[in-house]
Amino acid sequence: MGKIISQRSNILNKVYKPKLDIMILSFLKRISYILFFVCSLSVFSQVELKSKIVDFTTYEPLENASIYIENSTIGSVSNVDGKFILLVPKRLENDTLVISSIGFKSFKILVSEFLNDEDIFLEEDIASLDEILIIAETRPKTGNDVVLRAIESLTDNLPEVPFMQKGFLRHRERNVKEYKWLIESAITLYDSSYASGSKNNLKINVDENRKSFDLRDVDSLFAYSSYLRNTSSNFKMSSKQLRRDTIKTASLIEAIKWNDERINGLGFLFKGKLNLVRNSNRSNSLFGENILDNHQFKIDTILVDNDRKIYKIEIKKGFDFVGLNTKGIYNEGFESKGWIYIYWDTFAIKKIEYDLIASSDKQKGRSKSLLGTLNNHKLIISYMEYDGKMYPNYYYYETPKLVNVGDRSTDNLYKTAEEKKKLKEEQFYYSVQEILFTEIIQDTTEIEKALQKTWSDDIFIQRPYNKEFWENYNVLLESEEEEKLVQDLSKKATLFKE
Repeated sequence: MGKIISQRSNILNKVYKPKLDIMILSFLKRISYILFFVCSLSVFSQVELKSKIVDFTTYEPLENASIYIENSTIGSVSNVDGKFILLVPKRLENDTLVISSIGFKSFKILVSEFLNDEDIFLEEDIASLDEILIIAETRPKTGNDVVLRAIESLTDNLPEVPFMQKGFLRHRERNVKEYKWLIESAITLYDSSYASGSKNNLKINVDENRKSFDLRDVDSLFAYSSYLRNTSSNFKMSSKQLRRDTIKTASLIEAIKWNDERINGLGFLFKGKLNLVRNSNRSNSLFGENILDNHQFKIDTILVDNDRKIYKIEIKKGFDFVGLNTKGIYNEGFESKGWIYIYWDTFAIKKIEYDLIASSDKQKGRSKSLLGTLNNHKLIISYMEYDGKMYPNYYYYETPKLVNVGDRSTDNLYKTAEEKKKLKEEQFYYSVQEILFTEIIQDTTEIEKALQKTWSDDIFIQRPYNKEFWENYNVLLESEEEEKLVQDLSKKATLFKE
């Protein structure tokens, strides 16, 4: 009997054990998948931080304050209302959040202890200007000398190895009354190093689109005549001689795109003269070896930024005019105005606020009659320090752009006062680009893999909306005014499509 049971047992083991093993294996696989999924959620889940930053003394909102996780590359800046939103990986919830603004004491708190929607008040913090007078003679004493030392120190303070940065672009155009165009995109910047030229060693790619509304008028004869003049050797007509009803809309759209790229393209901003610090090693750069011909610098005071002393230096006009040499556009005859902030200890440039004001007789006449303003270029660039090097953190660029000139010879004869006013409002757009960089990538394998793909800085390419991507991506918070204008634009865009 025992023998029979043993034989049956052996038979059952042979029949059912493999099935049992498969079931156990399948169960274990499911468990492992679940654990992997849970772990993945843990790794990729985000903590949302949002608040408003306020001057403790004046109760005014603080714009462009830095918000970042200490010893990381994750950060943001506050908008014009002092508000911000920052997505922080769950794995960093026990790290320190730092909120700082030049001239104020920093605010620090653990991510896990941060309370959303409670205003953050920063107190003023200014160092003594008199300290300059008692420092050893080797230290620069004038604003010009400090800036020259900062330019000399760029090889030490800027990245010397290839890197990539992930960023967010908000590009908008508006006339006096309303938005006409808005696009928001995720971008990637690649830079081989400061020592290399930006023309061939700096790339920008537009990765994803978040919003895209375009309600600009397509009857821009000025842009069209400029386009033909620059792309056709036989074209000699002026915009006054063109007739709108003889030009295809598709041709006008192509001209607008061409005009946008040369004035507001990402390549223009990052590879051109306006990238003041990065491209200072190029010939004829604005902050190059002849910097004091076009600019003069005066020490204003010594401030504090995150417990470090920092020079606040005024940018003043130089002996010669500033020019951008933009092909096909009269971008000459300016004087510089603004501020530059330089760390006391390392002479690293932290922030630049830079305006170009029409100054020559020709530029003043052009700017006043066509654009209604003498301030032709407004630029803000700020940097963040990581691993002892300064990386771009935030760009703001604003310029008025002619969009609709045409023939104005009969304006006074046939147009009413209301029609003339409307025509003036539509004559040019304020074009604004904001770029926030939120992540630095130094891994060589990841960089090499990314460079194998095709890169394009064309913001006009239509891309499907990727909801999952944007749920985990840091963006610039819109101001309350912008939010209303965007809502109005989106309504008009919907009606336009209908």
